[in-house]
Amino acid sequence: MEGFNNKIYLLILLLSFSSFSLAQSSFKMKQLDKQGHRGCRGLYPENTIPGFLKAIDLGVTTLEMDLVITKDKQVILSHEPFFNHEITTLPNGESISESNERGFNIYEMPYSEVKKYDVGLKVHPRFLEQQKIKANKPLLSDVIDSVEIHVQTKQKQPVYYNIETKIQPQTDNVYHPEPQEFVDLMMAVILEKKIENKVIVQSFDSRSLQYLHQKYPSIKTALLVEAFDKKSFEKQIEDLGFIPTIYSPAQELVDMNLVQECRLKKIKLIPWTVNDLETIRKFVALGVDGIITDYPNLFFEKQQ
Repeated sequence: MEGFNNKIYLLILLLSFSSFSLAQSSFKMKQLDKQGHRGCRGLYPENTIPGFLKAIDLGVTTLEMDLVITKDKQVILSHEPFFNHEITTLPNGESISESNERGFNIYEMPYSEVKKYDVGLKVHPRFLEQQKIKANKPLLSDVIDSVEIHVQTKQKQPVYYNIETKIQPQTDNVYHPEPQEFVDLMMAVILEKKIENKVIVQSFDSRSLQYLHQKYPSIKTALLVEAFDKKSFEKQIEDLGFIPTIYSPAQELVDMNLVQECRLKKIKLIPWTVNDLETIRKFVALGVDGIITDYPNLFFEKQQ
């Protein structure tokens, strides 16, 4: 009888531990910064107002987006500083080829011309689930207005804006202005719309982050890191010259050691772009602070 009671006791302990682990995992998922990559690129056209509104309805906490600058210095949303052949339909209804897409340089086009190009109707070869909706590359100011109105009218929780400066030294004054001008143009919109307390500025380009940190020190920053970057975490932070709010690496770089390094420096760890539920759960268990995904609906899948 004593052996039987011991087995029952052990079973109860195991069940209790399992329940605690599930509850803890669920709690961590609730606390996670759930970032919709380019809105919700897996489900709606990227960097478009309909995509951002859909991401809000799905329950994201942060909208991740990319900025470029037009010829007439308008701040607009686009992942590339040109019209990508995968998503673009020309004003005459024809498509752009991969070989000539870089010739459609947004930095050489006024916004009045840019907005004539559709980026929502073409079937995306890598995201076949995308809803097809007529859409153009929007002004950052219009995105902010649409998001804030949507949040208010739908009585949603306020969302953050994780804004990437699409800039690199090789293409200064070719596809974009130099970092100072780029950042000042972006910040003029952010300050005008009074959302500076809800903004994170991210970049692979340390120059734009350094200038932002110097001139606009209250703005949160995120250092983006490619999978092929072989520099150590310590060296990357040293080269940046200050402690960013967030360290945002490609998902391949995430392990427990990186989690611990970020915690020691009190930097949040938010990897990109994680598009499967198993990896999301693994990273949540490791203790990341957020996740950027093309499929924000995955955050709300039933916990196993």
